[in-house]
Amino acid sequence: MRSAKTLLGGEWVPHGDGDNRGDSDGKGGDDANGDSDGDWIDVQNPADLRTPAFRVPALTPADVTRAYDHAERGFAGWKRTSPLARAAILTRAAAHLRERADDIAVDIATENGKTRAEAHGETLKAADFLEYYGLLVGRGGYGTLLHDARPDTRTSAQREPLGVVLAITPWNDPLITPARKLAPALAAGNAAVLKPASETPLSALHLARALHDAGLPPGVLNVVTGRTALISDALIKDERIAAVTFTGGNAVGDGLRTAFATRNIRFQGELGGKNASVVLADAELGKAARTVVAAAFGQAGQRCTATSRVIVERAVAEEFTRLLLAEVARIEPGPPLVEGTGVGPLSSPRQRDSVVGHIGKAVEQGAKVLAGGDAPAAGDLAHGCYVNPTVLGDITADHAVWREEVFGPVLALRVVDSLDEAITAVNDSGFGLAAAVFTRDLHAAHRFADEAECGQIAVNLTTPGWDVHHPFGGFHDSGSPFKEQGTEALHFYTRVKTVAIHYGT
Repeated sequence: MRSAKTLLGGEWVPHGDGDNRGDSDGKGGDDANGDSDGDWIDVQNPADLRTPAFRVPALTPADVTRAYDHAERGFAGWKRTSPLARAAILTRAAAHLRERADDIAVDIATENGKTRAEAHGETLKAADFLEYYGLLVGRGGYGTLLHDARPDTRTSAQREPLGVVLAITPWNDPLITPARKLAPALAAGNAAVLKPASETPLSALHLARALHDAGLPPGVLNVVTGRTALISDALIKDERIAAVTFTGGNAVGDGLRTAFATRNIRFQGELGGKNASVVLADAELGKAARTVVAAAFGQAGQRCTATSRVIVERAVAEEFTRLLLAEVARIEPGPPLVEGTGVGPLSSPRQRDSVVGHIGKAVEQGAKVLAGGDAPAAGDLAHGCYVNPTVLGDITADHAVWREEVFGPVLALRVVDSLDEAITAVNDSGFGLAAAVFTRDLHAAHRFADEAECGQIAVNLTTPGWDVHHPFGGFHDSGSPFKEQGTEALHFYTRVKTVAIHYGT
C-alpha cells in the first residue's frame, strides 16, 4: 500500500501535525470506505476490496484552520501577481499533467474504477482546463472602458478576485472536477482550499503536484484530506471563505447553499441529474443505439451527465430496443487496467449496493429487466464493486427509477407516441442538467432545444462530453445559477469594480 502526502502552505505533509516535511511519494465527497490507520485514511481499489491501494493523511480541524491561514497569506501575494505570470504557471502545470498522463491514469483507475482509457482521457482534459484558463486570463483584457456623462471623466469596470475559495469535489471525476474549478479560480487570482472526496484523493493530489512543480507560490493551493465528519465544521465555518464551489449530491448541496446564504458567501453547486435521450421515429437507429449506450454506460454510468432515461417513439421502439440490447451485450465488465475492459466497477461498496437497490425497487414496482440487473457473484469480479450494465423496460412515470438519480450503469426505457409526449417526459423531472434528441428533422431538433428544460442540449450526440470552453451547468435542482466552464465560470470567481477618474481641472 502506497502512502501519499498532502499539500499545505507549499509543503508536502505526511501527517496531520503539519510539521513533517518531504517530497510527495504519492503521485468531495464522503468519507472513505475501509478502515483508517492512526493519522491515515485507507483508499480502496473498487476493483478488488481485499487490500487497500493507498493511504492519505487524515488531517485534523486544526490542520484545516492552518490551511486557511496559508490560503489567506497566499492570496495576498497571488492577487498582485501579473495575469501573465499566473498564465505561465497554469500552462506549465498543464504540460506536467500531459507528461505524466500514463502514470496518473493508473492511479485514477485504481482509486476510482474507471477504465485506463477513461482515466487517461480525464487527465488530458484536466490539462486542457489549466491551459485554457491560463491563456484566457493571461491574454485577456483588463476590463471595460465605459462612457461617462460627466466631462473630463474616464470610467471603467474591472474584474478582481474574491479571496479564498473552498472547492469540494466528488469521486466520480476526481481530476477533471478539481481542474474545472481550480483553473478559473487560480487564473483569476484567488487562493483555494481543496477538499477532494476521500474515496479518490490521489487524483486531486496529482493536480496539486503539477501546480506545485509549475511554481505555484506557497499557500495559493492547499489540499485537505480527512474524515468529513471530523473536519466539516472547520472546513465550512471559517470566516475567511469568500466563495464555495461544490459538486455532489443534492442533500449536501442544499444544506451548504442554505448555510452560506446566511453568511453572504457565494455558492456554486453542480448537483444531480436525471438525463434523458429521446429517439424519434425518423432517427438513424443504429447510431442512436450506439450513442445512447456510450452515454449511459461510460464510466459505469457515474457521470453527472450520463443518460439514465431513454424515451423512444412507439413506431420504432421494438427495433431500437433490439439494437440497444445488442450494443449492451458487447460491454464486458472487468478490471479497469486490463485492455479491452468495457466497464469498470462502481466507486465503492456503498455505491454498488445503492445501485442494486434501485434495480430491485424498480422490479418490485413492475419494471422488466431487459439486460443485466445484478452484480457479478463469481470469479475475481465478485471481490469488486461491479454491477452488470442494466436496461429496464416497461417503465412508466410512476416508477421511482424514472425520477431518482441512480448514478450507475442503469438505463430506464420508456415508450411514447409523439414528440410532444417526449418533451413532456424529458421535463417530468426535478432535475434539468442534460438531454439529447435523435432525429433527422431540423424542426424537431430546434423545438426540442427550445422546450427541453435542461442546461445542456445535444442533437444526435451523447449527453456527456462538453469542451472546456462550453458553459456547463443545469437548471432546477441540478445546480445553481452560476455556470462552470468557458468565460461564464469567471463570473463566479471574480467581482466587478467600477472606477471613475476625473482628470480635468
